[in-house]
Amino acid sequence: MTNELGDIGFGYRPRAAYASDPAKSRGRLFDEVESPTRTPFQRDRDRIIHSTAFRRLKHKTQVFVAHEGDHYRTRLTHSIEVAQIARALARALRGDEDLAEAVALVHDFGHTPFGHTGEDALNEKMAAWGGFDHNAQSLRVVTRLERRYAEFDGLNLTWETLEGLVKHNGPLTDAKGKGLKGPVPQAIRDYSELHDLELDRFAGIEAQCAAIADDIAYNTHDIDDGLRAGLLTLDMLEDLSLPGSILKGVRERYPALDDVRTGHELMRRQITIMVEDVIVSTTANLARIKPDSAEAVRAAGETMVSFSAETAVSEKELKAFLYKHLYRHAEVMRVRADQIVRDLFDVYFADPRAMPDGWREGLDRAEDRVKARSVADFLAGMTDTYALKEHRRLFDHTPDLS
Repeated sequence: MTNELGDIGFGYRPRAAYASDPAKSRGRLFDEVESPTRTPFQRDRDRIIHSTAFRRLKHKTQVFVAHEGDHYRTRLTHSIEVAQIARALARALRGDEDLAEAVALVHDFGHTPFGHTGEDALNEKMAAWGGFDHNAQSLRVVTRLERRYAEFDGLNLTWETLEGLVKHNGPLTDAKGKGLKGPVPQAIRDYSELHDLELDRFAGIEAQCAAIADDIAYNTHDIDDGLRAGLLTLDMLEDLSLPGSILKGVRERYPALDDVRTGHELMRRQITIMVEDVIVSTTANLARIKPDSAEAVRAAGETMVSFSAETAVSEKELKAFLYKHLYRHAEVMRVRADQIVRDLFDVYFADPRAMPDGWREGLDRAEDRVKARSVADFLAGMTDTYALKEHRRLFDHTPDLS
């Protein structure tokens, strides 16, 4: 692209041969005139940040519901942390940092209020109509539900960002189109028929950076939130290979340090170790496979951006620990947010007029399948606070989440 504004920092800087090149983007579903000051991937990142869905992440649960404390991570702060790590990885690997950041910032758009508790409840209510999948819902948000532009629904993001959103955890189908982990959500299949996302291939290097950045972020910061909540203790981490070894080193160097600062020292060291491990491991993968283009990355048949074998074992151990001692902790599980989601779904499905203007039009005559999906769209977009407000408006009693 010719830069008509002169010698400005436009973003088309040198990248590795295997990186996604914004100058060669596969484009958008709806053609647009390109920006004279931003690459297509920079525009995607900006559109994501300015979207309504991005702002809603501020009041959506990561692990702890919002009222439990101002300092716990929300979907928004988590997404920002993922983006920071994704950019660091993409920079080190000479990928496109803006694309990695865009995929990281958009990856949680489809999450319901109240975290996985809310998602499980909505998936249960939608069982007769294809279920609910937050990844597919993220795609619906950015291709249909955001209504900001005069000429199209959604954000009209580039093919590369949408591919990264849908496939950041790997291919969804085999070469014959059969789902690798069960049926592919219909929303993903429908969009891919319009703008083929090549569901049987891996995503680009930048999306892979975003995916592993997600793992690094929550494996570290969920420990931090668990310590803050008192559900985890530093002593509980001693027997885990990764945080345990780090904790030992921190205590040896700072024997008089209080627990709060010890926890912070542990967190920042763990992020550094995991990021550096990914860079070393991925560099070795790239040297072994020698991809000479972004297409070669997609066709490689394996994930390029990965932990070393040793760290992968430690990371799996840490995930299992967090699942047992944090995500399934009695204090987390006792929150009855699932009932709020079920109640709201039942009311809206029975009488769509209970939903606000812009959501209820035409649903009184719609098929159950269409009505249910519209209700799911509305519910999934809610923040925790709005869901509680709606439940109090519609019901005499709302479960106490404290």
